[in-house]
Amino acid sequence: MKQVARDARVKERILGLVPTMGALHEGHLSLVREAQKQCSPVVVSIFVNPTQFGPNEDFKKYPRTFDADAATLEDLRIDYIFAPPPEEIYPPGFRTAVTVEGLGDILEGRVRPGHFRGVTTVVLKLFEIAQPHFAFFGRKDAQQARIIRQMATDLNLDAEIVVCPIVREADGLALSSRNAYLKGADRQSATALYRSLDAVRREVAKGERDAARLIAAMRCALDAEPGVALDYAEIVDADTFEPVVSLRKTCYALVAARAGATRLIDNALIEQQGDSFRVTV
Repeated sequence: MKQVARDARVKERILGLVPTMGALHEGHLSLVREAQKQCSPVVVSIFVNPTQFGPNEDFKKYPRTFDADAATLEDLRIDYIFAPPPEEIYPPGFRTAVTVEGLGDILEGRVRPGHFRGVTTVVLKLFEIAQPHFAFFGRKDAQQARIIRQMATDLNLDAEIVVCPIVREADGLALSSRNAYLKGADRQSATALYRSLDAVRREVAKGERDAARLIAAMRCALDAEPGVALDYAEIVDADTFEPVVSLRKTCYALVAARAGATRLIDNALIEQQGDSFRVTV
């Protein structure tokens, strides 16, 4: 992979990287297609990263579908798949980690201690190995994308971070590899996350700007679904990810909840446009 990256640099080709943990769905493929518009060659990495899973999380049962993923990427005429074994990424004696202070300690970082340290460490390694000009991430993991952007800025990395829109099912459920865990009633219950964000969109369209009232609308939509257990619902500044009192500039409405045993996250982007705000769910 490093030799491919060197060759691309020598030939002044624009290399794009789409980091994934496999179990590819249309959300991943939208990133691949965007990368293909901007870059050649395009590399898709497939690596289920053990360091971003907590001791009681789903590392062992996380869906692994490499053969199907490879066939899908071949159909898309992807240039390279980079799928290293864990011992190549974390060889014996490995003891270095990357931490983005502050941004990595709140929200998902508070619920999943050590998660973002694992993410930033493996992403930095992937960047160093593949040397991408552009790296493509989905907006569904908004906090992750913000943290990676901060890391890239702080460490003067060459890769430009491109954040692409959320892809949803027809009923609004954001695509996620963990959706494979959802069965029966849990699958229907999971759509409450989307409904909570759509409630924010409707309230903002009516003129609501108070964060507490918008959060109350989110909670009301989630409380109406008995199969969902809420972790958090927040309105935060898109840069600091700290809570806001009222809408300003660019914010996120964030939600994390469990549908049955499956933990899901989702968000809506809230952008100021003149005197009004636009909500993209």
